[in-house]
Amino acid sequence: MALVSFVGRVLFASVFILSAWQEFNEFGVDGGPAAKALKPKFNVFSKTVTAHTGVEVPEFDIKVLVAAAVAFKGVGGILFIFGSTIGAYLLALQQVIVTPILYDFYNYDTEKKEFGLLFSKFSQNLALLGALLFFIGMKNSIPRRQLKKKAPKTKTV
Repeated sequence: MALVSFVGRVLFASVFILSAWQEFNEFGVDGGPAAKALKPKFNVFSKTVTAHTGVEVPEFDIKVLVAAAVAFKGVGGILFIFGSTIGAYLLALQQVIVTPILYDFYNYDTEKKEFGLLFSKFSQNLALLGALLFFIGMKNSIPRRQLKKKAPKTKTV
């Protein structure tokens, strides 16, 4: 059963690790295509947050957000493979931050094609987040194995 669990974690984490690897290779000096796609979406997201909550989102270089996402996905994915809850927390944090920014279906009319595509991707990321939370919950609910004390050896005559 341990082998099946390990293979499952490898397959699950491969989504994050391969994505991190691709974004890392394309990063360049400007953050690559990921930063170019994320910048306008982040601007719309920050305006939406400010309009609805009154809280202003601080401005920063999008390269930093892309680099953090790459680091969280890469390191989190590798740690997750070995059953670490820290890896699951890193992946979950990445999902919570990036998903509502990148898949902004809420900015489109329901009749538009983009709405359906973005909502589908948003739902998939929610499913990944749910699986991570499930893993964290299961890991935290399993009691730690107690070292069994060996019975003292008795001498036989």
